[in-house]
Amino acid sequence: MHEVSADESRGAALEVCDSSLARLSAEERVAWALDKLPGEHIVSSSFGAQSAVMLHLLTQQKPDIPVVVIDTGYLFPETYQFIDDLADRLQLNLHVFQPRCTAARQEALYGRRWEQGVKGIDSYNRDNKVEPMERALDSLEVGSWFAGVRRAQSSSRSATPFVETSGERWKVHPIADWSDREVHYYLREHGLPYHPLWDKGYVSIGDVHTTRSLADVSSMDQTRFFGLRRECGLHDMDFGRTG
Repeated sequence: MHEVSADESRGAALEVCDSSLARLSAEERVAWALDKLPGEHIVSSSFGAQSAVMLHLLTQQKPDIPVVVIDTGYLFPETYQFIDDLADRLQLNLHVFQPRCTAARQEALYGRRWEQGVKGIDSYNRDNKVEPMERALDSLEVGSWFAGVRRAQSSSRSATPFVETSGERWKVHPIADWSDREVHYYLREHGLPYHPLWDKGYVSIGDVHTTRSLADVSSMDQTRFFGLRRECGLHDMDFGRTG
């Protein structure tokens, strides 16, 4: 297995890493990244429909890994309960980051931005998701960030690599090539739960005001952000060191 060295060009290193990781299991990818890539390591989680997979994968090898969750103040009640349940079950080292401005103050100043079209949604996501994540990366002095992004989740994620880099930081997607079936089998094998709203048709779960059940819309794309956006910005952001 290739070890990243300071003498290699970034592009060459990424190409070799990605092609090598494609031949490994998700567990082996995690082990490689924990050993070869720079610390501090974290895993982010939305505590969405299938989030227990990544949390279990990482904590099996690094039980004390910081788990970063962004609390916008608008999560479903079921999501807050799911966070508590998984934190207890997996003994998570939870780090909760929130927007600098409270939900009530934001609505007073800007109105309900999620109802103000694409620009409003983008502005809301920037303040409530991207900025808190940037702050988390800097305050925890993160070298490598694990995330559960999968190519099968949407067309916008179809080219997700196993590893990528920005500035001095690395980002790792150990289950990038997993299908929904593989996720299901992993959860069943390890006795892990789906999000409580899964059984009600919620396949992609974010904030209360911009998440819809499949039963209430005509396509998967409309389950988030009224079909105007598929991504919240967290996995499109420049995650290089900003501090």
